[in-house]
Amino acid sequence: MFGAPAVVLASETEFVRPVLVPAVYDIVWSTVVFVVLFFLFWKYVLPTYLRVLDERADKIQGGLEKAEKAQAEADARLKEYGDQLAEAREEAGRIREQARSEGAAIIAEMRDRAQVEAARVTEQAQRQLEAERTQAVAQLRGEVGRLAVDLAGRVVGESLTDEQRQQRVVDRFLADLEAGDAQPVGGSASTLPSGGGTA
Repeated sequence: MFGAPAVVLASETEFVRPVLVPAVYDIVWSTVVFVVLFFLFWKYVLPTYLRVLDERADKIQGGLEKAEKAQAEADARLKEYGDQLAEAREEAGRIREQARSEGAAIIAEMRDRAQVEAARVTEQAQRQLEAERTQAVAQLRGEVGRLAVDLAGRVVGESLTDEQRQQRVVDRFLADLEAGDAQPVGGSASTLPSGGGTA
């Protein structure tokens, strides 16, 4: 009986540490290790990390600036190409308009040349017709004159071989024909040469 109460007394006098509270030496050593690690981190790791971050930020910033510069250059080139395209279109319009006006001038010039050529051909044809008419009238006059001389020679009964006499008879006869009051050769003494001599 005496043994049981002794166990109870021993358990009551012993200090029981709580589980969640660490021992003092653990806290001290943990604090020392934390301070050393924090110092090493602060002295060596953090500057390297910050330098890498700064370099990366600089690279990103430089890349952004390059991208903005490239975008600005691309916009400038696009504007330049647009201006060149507009200028080329305007030049093409001017060339097209110039070609159209030159074509109209060429057509007008060709029309004028054709009219001049037509007038020249017409005038040449008129001259040729006039020459042929004159030649036909001359031939007809000669033929009529020969017939008139033959007829007058038969009526008169003598040969009219004198050239001047023949010419006067023919001219008188044709003048009478043209005047419209031609009389028969045998019935008028005016158509026959006076004197009635032989050649």
